[in-house]
Amino acid sequence: MTDCGFDRKALIINLGGGVTGDMGGFCASTYKRGVRFINIPTTLLSQVDASVGGKLGIDFNGFKNHIGVFAEPIAVLISDEFLKTLPEVELRSGYAEVVKHGLIQNADYFSCLKIQDWESQDWKTLIEKSVSIKKSVVEKDPKESGLRKILNFGHTIGHAFESFYLDSDKHLLHGEAIAIGMISEAFLSNKKSGLTLDELKQITNLLLGVYGKIEIPAADVDAIVTLCSQDKKNDSERINFSLLRKIGQCEYDITGSTAEIKEAIAFYKSL
Repeated sequence: MTDCGFDRKALIINLGGGVTGDMGGFCASTYKRGVRFINIPTTLLSQVDASVGGKLGIDFNGFKNHIGVFAEPIAVLISDEFLKTLPEVELRSGYAEVVKHGLIQNADYFSCLKIQDWESQDWKTLIEKSVSIKKSVVEKDPKESGLRKILNFGHTIGHAFESFYLDSDKHLLHGEAIAIGMISEAFLSNKKSGLTLDELKQITNLLLGVYGKIEIPAADVDAIVTLCSQDKKNDSERINFSLLRKIGQCEYDITGSTAEIKEAIAFYKSL
């Protein structure tokens, strides 16, 4: 941007997935203290999640979204036509955030999501619904001081898995890691926040049905638990979770211990 002589009236167009939107938006929002940008997300994950809410983060020293800013694009242009270009694993990665939106805000939405033939759903309708859910939350809490934290359900433990396996031969896509996180944190929700065993089973069945299960060596668990301490919701060295009271209703700032995280991961491993 500097070499090309971009001035403060420049307009940056970020065409691609979540990494493109995050990095392009981060560059635009910091270059000369900020220039305009437009996001055109091309993956399901970026369309239903990364492109909504103005969070622009980059990974640093192996930690997810460790450095970043809040800045809104002047427009976001979404077309489900791009989804036809995606490999199935990328579509499946984005589907995890769709599932999360139903779990935290809309039980009816969750109940209509497919386990079998999940890839043949009406994506245009799902995108519109997911964007409206996230947008309504973000508008009430733009800087994540309260309600917006519910969007992190599954992410405290999920991001730890994603970070730990980031540069390994067991590399996990974002949605694959968040699926593990949602199962683990649904277990904690049953233990700490009132989620029923039947609801825990519903969540586990859908996520295992779509994402399967990865093997987690016992030797990896302590390091994964340690990474949970880097989560951005944490406060005064307390590990904070967003947990489900029930399907469609989520609460935030629920403190968990490292022993409880190990118990949640053990639950996932036992399935």
